[in-house]
Amino acid sequence: MDRQQEFVLRTIEERDVRFVRLWFTDVVGSLKSVALAPAEVEGAFDEGLGFDGSAIEGLARVFESDMLAQPDPSTFQILPWRGESEATSRMFCDILTPDGEPSAADPRNVLKRNLAKAADMGFTCYTHPEIEFYLLKSQEPGPDGSPVPVDEGGYFDHVPGGVAQDFRRTAVTMLESVGISVEFSHHEAGPGQNEIDLRYADALQTADNIMTFRTVIKEVALQQGTYATFMPKPFTTHPGSGMHTHFSLFEGDTNAFYEAGAEFQLSETARQFIAGVLKHAPEFTAVTNQFVNSYKRLWGGGEAPSYLSWGHNNRSALVRVPLYKPGKGQSARIEYRGIDSAANPYLAYAVLLGAGLKGIEEGYQLPAAAEDDIWSLSSAERRAMGHDPLPASLHDAIRTMEESELMPQILGEQVFEHFLRNKRAEWQDYRLQVTPYELRRNLAIL
Repeated sequence: MDRQQEFVLRTIEERDVRFVRLWFTDVVGSLKSVALAPAEVEGAFDEGLGFDGSAIEGLARVFESDMLAQPDPSTFQILPWRGESEATSRMFCDILTPDGEPSAADPRNVLKRNLAKAADMGFTCYTHPEIEFYLLKSQEPGPDGSPVPVDEGGYFDHVPGGVAQDFRRTAVTMLESVGISVEFSHHEAGPGQNEIDLRYADALQTADNIMTFRTVIKEVALQQGTYATFMPKPFTTHPGSGMHTHFSLFEGDTNAFYEAGAEFQLSETARQFIAGVLKHAPEFTAVTNQFVNSYKRLWGGGEAPSYLSWGHNNRSALVRVPLYKPGKGQSARIEYRGIDSAANPYLAYAVLLGAGLKGIEEGYQLPAAAEDDIWSLSSAERRAMGHDPLPASLHDAIRTMEESELMPQILGEQVFEHFLRNKRAEWQDYRLQVTPYELRRNLAIL
């Protein structure tokens, strides 16, 4: 037994932990949980916990349903919202086949495989997400059928005695108590919209942190009598909720994206990484923007990027290179602005990293940076400058992903097929719906 496992078992005993929750995700990033009695934890470390994988979306087919959940002791945390008496803890799990091999269908394993490939190329990947969400008065819509936000605040507004202010303070305190470092928190542009930025960490830890973050935000909202949603675009007339993520690759202690004296201080490695992300972005948009509603955000304005472009400190670009601060070469990074807050973080980071590594492997050439506000250009101007559009709907994104050669390599055939099957079913369900918009627009005149 290693030291981390011993630490977990000792802490369970010393803190009188009554329940140990094992967490993992399905193919679309829904959190799954099973509670273990403390006496069973040592056995789970040794042998894993058996369960029926065929009952979990995308995890196993019926004829291979037996799976094992193996807890990762490095992710052990006490869950503060469950109280001090009879404490509850959690660990993330790796999903294994009965013979102990990593499951090809486990989203966490998909990311670990791509991080291992990066490591083989000499790189460690660090990420830093900016997560937006809406805080609503309740899950129930208002009289007009729209959600009801907790306030009418705007970007960076300080609302004395505001619900969101108290909410953010409690949420940040709770996040830090489970080992998640927070860099910033503030009111975002939409009414009731908030943003909390997590401090940078390696990509696997960040993905675990995002899954925990969503749970904490939901729990704090429920405790305070409100409702938090990560839906990409809950309001027609207000901005959507994104998860802009900063990426950097390190070679040992050296930032591989930094080169003193180069344009924007960007190394050739960084330029090739960006070129890979831009070239393959249409193929992975179904992963980073996986719901019908995601495309209402992408094409609904409000600083959402809709075209393949990159720029230095250009917030209308899909990939932004943040302003360089003299003497801060270690902080050189790129920001991908397309991901929304409802993405499966394991798969989203895997496809972005995989596309960037492909650019480095193949030596992709980066087109010229966009200096204009891309939203203000005409369609002809965007075409002439090479700013092709991202998929305009989930249907378009599915079609583009289906034709990709790279995505099955990054995700693995099983996740690729299960993910597409889930998304095709969602699109089919959506396109059969008669919406309030159609009734309002057509019923009285047709």
